[in-house]
Amino acid sequence: MSVSLSAFALDRAEADKIPHVNKKARDNFIHYIYSDSHKAFAIAPGGTWAWTESEVSEDQARIIALMRCQQHTEQKCVLYSLNDKIVFDADAWPRLWRARSDQAKTSEYSISRHTRFPDLRFADSNGRSLSIRHFSGKITLIHFWGSWCAPCLREFPVLLELQTTLRKNFGNDVEMVLLQVRESFDTSYKWAQKYDFDKLPLYDSGVKDVDDSNLTTTDGKSYPDRMLARVFPTSYVLDRKGNVLFSHYGPISNWSEYLPFFTDVVKHKAP
Repeated sequence: MSVSLSAFALDRAEADKIPHVNKKARDNFIHYIYSDSHKAFAIAPGGTWAWTESEVSEDQARIIALMRCQQHTEQKCVLYSLNDKIVFDADAWPRLWRARSDQAKTSEYSISRHTRFPDLRFADSNGRSLSIRHFSGKITLIHFWGSWCAPCLREFPVLLELQTTLRKNFGNDVEMVLLQVRESFDTSYKWAQKYDFDKLPLYDSGVKDVDDSNLTTTDGKSYPDRMLARVFPTSYVLDRKGNVLFSHYGPISNWSEYLPFFTDVVKHKAP
């Protein structure tokens, strides 16, 4: 016997309302709508998602969906849907970037959420020496890129829009720091000038060529670029003390979705 689609409590249009996720996630949510209870669909800032179906109880579905989601992200996973009900808390969603700054420590082995980002040494386009610590007191977006990296180049128009939006909404409270990898600053800067992206805050990471894969800190330590960026581009958002709030590996196609998160952390005074 066929079942009318009207028998399902969730509308397919709900898939388009899920924040941050890609088309694959939205397609899976359509399958979720027509799957058997007990079921749950979980998401996290940055686009991680997971779901489960046919569990023995609603509570088990919730636990399993959140667990599966959390296995793939350092951001906190939350439920978007439980059985045939949307349970997503849109008001609480932008608060998920907040870090426990009082407990953050620097790690020599990994850069993760709630750790202090290494005090990388770099220079501005005029050769003035700077470091991550120079931006203390501000929310800082660190972005690793290269003119040889096709996904990086596709993201540049979005970054230019983001720069304008951040400046308009937050003034000097939010800074962007774009650092080139696997090529000299001269090479990356010439590319940016050619395509009118030189208005972006481009900084010299100190890397000299394709064989140079190490970034250095103010105390002389060396970090392989792949320790900081599994893929290129990679982005980090740091709080006012230099602690990691958010990281994302790969390009972000719609940075405007993150504006509420920036708003929250600018307004929120961490202990």
